[in-house]
Amino acid sequence: MHQTTARQIDPASDAAIAASVVPLPIEQVGEKLGIPADALFRYGPHKAKLSQDFVRTLTDGAGAIAPSRAGAKPGKLILVTAISPTPAGEGKTTTTIGLGDALTRIGKRTAVCLREPSLGPCFGSKGGATGGGRAQIVPMQDINLHFTGDLHAIGAAHNLLSALIDNHMYWGNALDLDARRITWRRVLDLNDRALREIVTGLGGAPNGFPREDGFDITVASEVMAIFCLAKSLPELEERLARMVIGQTRGRRMVTAGELKGVGAMVALLRDAFQPNLVQTMEHTPALVHGGPFANIAHGCNSVIATRSALALADYVVTEAGFGADLGAEKFMDIKCRQAGLAPDAVVVVATIRALKMHGGVAVKELNGENLAAVHTGIDNLVRHVENMRGFGVPVVVALNRFTSDTPGEVEVVRSTLAALGVNVHVCTHWSDGGVGAEALAHEVVALAARPNAFSPLYPDEMPLAQKIETVAKRIYHAGGVSFSATAAARLAELEAAGFGRLPVCMAKTQYSFSADPKARNAPSDHTLPVREVRLSAGAGFVVALAGDIMTMPGLPSVPAAEHIFVDAHGVIGGLS
Repeated sequence: MHQTTARQIDPASDAAIAASVVPLPIEQVGEKLGIPADALFRYGPHKAKLSQDFVRTLTDGAGAIAPSRAGAKPGKLILVTAISPTPAGEGKTTTTIGLGDALTRIGKRTAVCLREPSLGPCFGSKGGATGGGRAQIVPMQDINLHFTGDLHAIGAAHNLLSALIDNHMYWGNALDLDARRITWRRVLDLNDRALREIVTGLGGAPNGFPREDGFDITVASEVMAIFCLAKSLPELEERLARMVIGQTRGRRMVTAGELKGVGAMVALLRDAFQPNLVQTMEHTPALVHGGPFANIAHGCNSVIATRSALALADYVVTEAGFGADLGAEKFMDIKCRQAGLAPDAVVVVATIRALKMHGGVAVKELNGENLAAVHTGIDNLVRHVENMRGFGVPVVVALNRFTSDTPGEVEVVRSTLAALGVNVHVCTHWSDGGVGAEALAHEVVALAARPNAFSPLYPDEMPLAQKIETVAKRIYHAGGVSFSATAAARLAELEAAGFGRLPVCMAKTQYSFSADPKARNAPSDHTLPVREVRLSAGAGFVVALAGDIMTMPGLPSVPAAEHIFVDAHGVIGGLS
């Protein structure tokens, strides 16, 4: 029999710090943005959804942002991104929240826009995604675990379509679907490597036809991507109907709309499609909605939440997943392109510890001063900064401070970036809250006031293979791209079918500019191996899978799930 032992919440943990504040009633949080109480659908006292009727008032008939405050202009959009992630930590979400609180502190009407955490990383190796220290959104346990059920709704809608596909084939297959060419996989919002490749329909005639299938994680689902890119319920339905689920035996592409279940999918997604409102520990409003991964999907929160925030706030601070080579590039080339958005400034987050890791220092040796390692590892930061400036947007660096940082190490970062004309702000929001990022907030306000020349990396008319090569060479500094025979043939097929104008969504390791997760810092002249290409016709992009990247992650040898517990009072511990 399993024996339980009394476990207590660590008083220094993020969960304990988050529990030390008393959240405002969600109606008072909404008031900060001019959201009336009757426009909020409560999920308890500290979570709510914005009603569809209210959200519709925030755009005009053509879908453009229409500020709800008379005479006001749409808010300034600030993107927070980071260097390539390391086990040393960077703190992108923490900085997004800290900057939002700092802007509020200096008198700016501010909203934070974040993605919803996936259960996979929460129980795997990454942990939760609600910030840390004094820069968190609350209620942190609720947001990390189930929240308002959005990801479950997305998984249900996706898997309903999977069931409809197999049911259609069972009852005569009027569309002549080829079981060997069904590309629509199932999803689950947990890491489970055993489900990557499976066979369904075993057990004889009552169970349908056996065929090869597999699972992706829910946050890699095309339904998730569409959920985060659609600007309205009608557009959501139209995009879902466009999804290609496979081919006939005559090689004609078959769409989800032909299976006649899209209306039911929208019914499952209707309530989830309403943006979620929560708050930071300092009561800055936060819209947390949608959650695609950035290493295998487009890595940005929902367009509907971002556009709503821009209509309600003077400054909207949002993030894009993982390093700037992934989430930020997709934010610029996919989200902004499709939603008609343009960032006013970019914040690139780094830590001295992470720069030392990129400079070759092992995790257990990070606490000692190592100027040489910072000098070496700073190449990673410089490349990300230069990549962001290449989009025509002003950039500032937020150096997320650790107590082990030395003045000499900080000076290496300051002087190196100063030579590029980029300012560095040492931020202490983790320990001090918004006050620790006020200097960064003032800089962001100044940068956002300047006109910029934002432009995506490539034009729509560029061929798909050339778009992939452009991202690889200009963002990853690759020497070239090698396409497998399967990938090359698929690209040619998609071009011939009229999908050549779509942007590309790169799926690769988040740990390196290359496809090799062990190649830290700023590798150059490597070859990016593209092994597979997938069409996301409803989302409006083509996915290029490079190297060994998986769309269904696995668990580490010691998953975070082993440390999560519920105490005798029903409080969840071990979640970080």
